Amino acid sequence: MASTNDLKNGMVLDLDGQLWQVLWFQHHKPGKGNTVVRTKLKHVLTGKVVDKTFNSDTKVDTATVDRREMQYLYHDGSAFVFMDTATFDQLPIPDETVGDAKDYLLENQLATVALHEGTPLYIDLPASVELEITYTEPGLQGDRSTGGTKPATLETGKQINVPLFLTTGERVKVDTRDGSYLGRV
Repeated sequence: MASTNDLKNGMVLDLDGQLWQVLWFQHHKPGKGNTVVRTKLKHVLTGKVVDKTFNSDTKVDTATVDRREMQYLYHDGSAFVFMDTATFDQLPIPDETVGDAKDYLLENQLATVALHEGTPLYIDLPASVELEITYTEPGLQGDRSTGGTKPATLETGKQINVPLFLTTGERVKVDTRDGSYLGRV
């Protein structure tokens, strides 16, 4: 149990049996009335974001979320298998839990896995990853005043837009949050 005055960004709360992560909070003292704490909460499993206001000094349940550095080993058809780098235990994580992170995972890559009571909740990837372009059309510059883009398929199967001068076989840096091209490596 914690007080709403003790909230911090990143803290995970257990509200009505569901896990919510605090994205943002603010103590607010209106002209009249009691102090309140405004929060922006993200549902850990679904990603839904809601605004919630608590009275000051309200007790809330906190959930213990264990974040571990793990290495992605392989995909066995229904789950992604990760290995804990400290204990070498292997943990299968279902496709639904991995979600869009699969578009940026390569074998032997490190990622942070959040666990609650032994159950994997989500995967945190680095802000950017380096991937190889496996296929893209040859780019023709033509009469353009600004640079254009073309679709490219990465080694994970993800498609992104890249500048016209890139060719198949080149390595690029990709933002894992929105899938945008960041530069050539």
